[in-house]
Amino acid sequence: CNNAKAIVVMRYHVLLFCLLLLSNFSFSQKFDLGSWNIVNLKYTMSNKWSAFGEAQIRSLKFYNHFHYYEYKGGLNYKANKQLQFTLGAGSYQTFREGGNFVTPKNNNEFRLWPQVILFQSIGKIRIEQRYRSELRFTSNGFRDRHRYRLGVSYSFGQERKGYLPFQASISNELFFTSKEPYFERNRLQYAFSFKPSKETTLQLGYLHQFDYKINDEIGRDFLVLGFFHELFRKQNNDRSSNTELKDY
Repeated sequence: CNNAKAIVVMRYHVLLFCLLLLSNFSFSQKFDLGSWNIVNLKYTMSNKWSAFGEAQIRSLKFYNHFHYYEYKGGLNYKANKQLQFTLGAGSYQTFREGGNFVTPKNNNEFRLWPQVILFQSIGKIRIEQRYRSELRFTSNGFRDRHRYRLGVSYSFGQERKGYLPFQASISNELFFTSKEPYFERNRLQYAFSFKPSKETTLQLGYLHQFDYKINDEIGRDFLVLGFFHELFRKQNNDRSSNTELKDY
């Protein structure tokens, strides 16, 4: 009876998410839905330390007019279940509109970013607050930027070896800088994630990005596809399921 009820609840959430995604997809067709593609690899060394590497490629039209790519890596330290520190760095390349990787570039950037994440759980609901400060060495000189993301996720489905296979989430992120216009950007994302195993997560989402007078990455509507895989050190006995909101 419990299994049947769980399946009904799972189907309801999947259907609700698909309807929401399709409604946004139909609306965004007027604005040329782009693509936002993520591949992330994480290596967990202990219950405190982990390292990650990630690559992204984005297009302003549906898998056409590719205008942006990035690759980055970093180190995480989890102080406790509610607090995590990260230090990351990477290369961020933005091209002009009108085709695939049109030059000259809008921006050629190396970025260093410390980050703090606060977690809070209420049953199956997880609240996440992310604070990130960016030191940006761009083709137009040094710039700083500060980001705050608030996200809520809900994990559901029949439990499999200590983890729930499905997750629905919504998050919103604000971007600020110390120079005019001070407010730079807003990102809103709806996402649905499926974990075929404890180590692997597949993500499907919709992201709307609004930019205010900046050209280092162009704001539009995007279909998000993500592949996330986690490796564990053999000596690490802590293989708890990773329910954090995925990066973007």
